[in-house]
Amino acid sequence: MKPTLEPGLTHRFSYVVPENKTVPFTYPEAPEIVAMPKVFATGFMIVLMEWVCTQLLAPHLDPGEGSVGVHVDVSHLAATPAGMTVTVDAQCVAVAGQHVTFNVKAHDGVDLIGEGRHERFVVIWDKFNSRVAAKAAKMARVA
Repeated sequence: MKPTLEPGLTHRFSYVVPENKTVPFTYPEAPEIVAMPKVFATGFMIVLMEWVCTQLLAPHLDPGEGSVGVHVDVSHLAATPAGMTVTVDAQCVAVAGQHVTFNVKAHDGVDLIGEGRHERFVVIWDKFNSRVAAKAAKMARVA
């Protein structure tokens, strides 16, 4: 990770919510979920916030590095129908070694729809993927 990553850096990204990012599409095999309103799903909002944080991080990473989410503390405050544009603002608030903390906010042009804190850990992809492959192989032996 480059020394250019520091608290105070910000990034903004806007995204038009498609129908397939609404609640019924999160678990189409669950009738209780399919019956819910077609509004931007909390899970998709959180992943959008994570995406914006990874965009903020990208220019400050060395080749072969990436990041994984390790903590989310976000409130979903208002419903957003498909077709509206959600804008996410991310601000880096702390860097402690490989651990990076962000404040995040999402707005749909009418309401503040979400806000909170997100934490990511910078990893070397080759090492991370190797550990995941070893875990999968271990499970294959158990099954």
